[in-house]
Amino acid sequence: MSVGRLVARFAVTGLVALALVSTVTALASRQIGTDQAIADAERVAEVSASGIVAPLLDDGLLHRDRASLDRLDAVVRRSVLRGSLVRVKVWAQDGTVLYSDEPRLIGRRFELGADRMEVFAGGKPHADVSDLSGPENQFEVEAKLLEVYQLTASTTGVPLLFEAYFRYSGVTSVGRQLWGQFAPIAIGALVLLQLVQVPLAWSMARRLRSGQQGRERLLRHALDASDAERRRIASDLHDGVVQELVGVSYGLAAMGKSGAVDPERVSSASATIRESIKALRSLLVEIYPPNLHDEGLESALGDLLGRVSARGVQTRLSVELDGVQLEPEHSAVLYRVAQEALRNVAAHSGAEHVRVEVSVDERRVVRLVVDDDGVGFSPERAASRAAEGHVGLRALTGLVAEFGGDLTVRSTEGTGTRVAVDLPLSEKGT
Repeated sequence: MSVGRLVARFAVTGLVALALVSTVTALASRQIGTDQAIADAERVAEVSASGIVAPLLDDGLLHRDRASLDRLDAVVRRSVLRGSLVRVKVWAQDGTVLYSDEPRLIGRRFELGADRMEVFAGGKPHADVSDLSGPENQFEVEAKLLEVYQLTASTTGVPLLFEAYFRYSGVTSVGRQLWGQFAPIAIGALVLLQLVQVPLAWSMARRLRSGQQGRERLLRHALDASDAERRRIASDLHDGVVQELVGVSYGLAAMGKSGAVDPERVSSASATIRESIKALRSLLVEIYPPNLHDEGLESALGDLLGRVSARGVQTRLSVELDGVQLEPEHSAVLYRVAQEALRNVAAHSGAEHVRVEVSVDERRVVRLVVDDDGVGFSPERAASRAAEGHVGLRALTGLVAEFGGDLTVRSTEGTGTRVAVDLPLSEKGT
């Protein structure tokens, strides 16, 4: 999947999350606003009942005195009925409407529901959506009302029920207003977060893709190196040990047919077999050095230099680790680089001297240097050999990089070649 498709999928997921969060936030804001508006309506009803209406609830009102009703009605219309509060009723405990701003209800008696009786019994104020189908609400014209019951009393202490009706649209508008105030902040922050995350997601996706491609390149290099190594081993066996053993077998077969034992030929065959055994052992050491982990890096490098020395090249080895114990994987990496570099020295450089040095600096970085005075090579020659399939050091560059190290090769024609590895030690190295 391309980076663009990955980022697009991330962006779509973010938009879905944004829509979901926005919806949940809107519903929560409206519910909070509605609860707040209902609480405000209860406070308005309480203040209206105790501060405005209660002082006017005298005995004249209890007996439906016209003057008392007119005085209360004037105050209610002037000071109570405002905003979303559209209806007021005062109930007696037997269900009689003692006062209402709808005069047709005054004096009529209705059955009190359980919620009103609970308030009369000393309960807390009660708010609920009005049942406009009830007979006491037959004159209402609003589509939906919120009714609030508040216990009060006449001036002589007779328990009465104050009931206030509010437009429900006024209640829900508070929720919408709260959402309208909160939405720009909430959605704006989420949109800004999304805009910030998309470039980050793009960068991360590119890094992941780059890392994946790097791992694929390392795998290809490793496969190429493995294939080249197999070809080299097959070539060494075919051109060396196999040919020598074939020659020995022919000589012994001819001797057997002749029936005469030639001591000189037998001795020569024996020497050839010993050399073949030695070559096979050397090849086994190259494939897996048995002394690398048992005797350490210095001993393994000495064996490598011994094979180069056998070709007439003067060698020098210096290993100064200052008491640092290398991790097995670090030793293996350094050994593989030295092995490949010395193989190139023996096969291509024509060098007379080669030097191998291993040291540790104050930064806890172990450094391996393989230096020869051979013919060297130009960048063009290196590219040509890589095209021919010789990718040993190039493949090892990726291996060294996996351990956080750096491999450099410096060479010019006629001045020799230097291969250097800087490998940082882990905290486990002591």
